[in-house]
Amino acid sequence: MSKAPKIATAVKPEHYDLIKKPVITEKATMASEAGAVVFHVAMDATKPMIKEAVEAIFSVKVKAVNTTITKGKAKKFRGRAGERSDKKKAYVTLEEGNTIDVSTGL
Repeated sequence: MSKAPKIATAVKPEHYDLIKKPVITEKATMASEAGAVVFHVAMDATKPMIKEAVEAIFSVKVKAVNTTITKGKAKKFRGRAGERSDKKKAYVTLEEGNTIDVSTGL
């Protein structure tokens, strides 16, 4: 039996809810030289969900997804205590020959 050809996944509105924005920092630029792109993602997003969303939105092939969670800091603003929200970042490594231009936007 032969395998059925792989059909490109359609872009769903949920994909845009998972990927919030690209991260453009010095560290993210260094990662892009190694073929990785960094995104802020939803806190409840899993690695398979992030992979599916990136492949559907940008029409690229994803090799691996690594995630980090940064806990929010306790800060003071005008003498009042507050706390920054937690953030989740996804380091998406792309297959050879695939690129994403994060400066153009979604």
